[in-house]
Amino acid sequence: MASESDYVTLVSAEGFEFVIERQCALMSGTIKAMLTGPASYAESKENTVTFPEISTRILEKVVEYFHYKVRWSHSSEVPEFKIEPEIALELLMAANFLDT
Repeated sequence: MASESDYVTLVSAEGFEFVIERQCALMSGTIKAMLTGPASYAESKENTVTFPEISTRILEKVVEYFHYKVRWSHSSEVPEFKIEPEIALELLMAANFLDT
């Protein structure tokens, strides 16, 4: 049975919450630093990370990518990860911030 610490909550600018597996969230260098850093980080105590600059639409795509990366990271045949052109720039900025 999975414990509560096996999951992390990511909160978008609009307040939408994504509860995802911790191993998926740790695909982000930024999130990893927040969750595994000194216990003085509120994020490491609460297992919740809020992104006031990342919209729900973009954070949803980021979460999708985290799952994709975990699923296909050790595979020789990796399917294409589709990105809609209209969100590409905003997604790139979020990926840069999240160190993914």
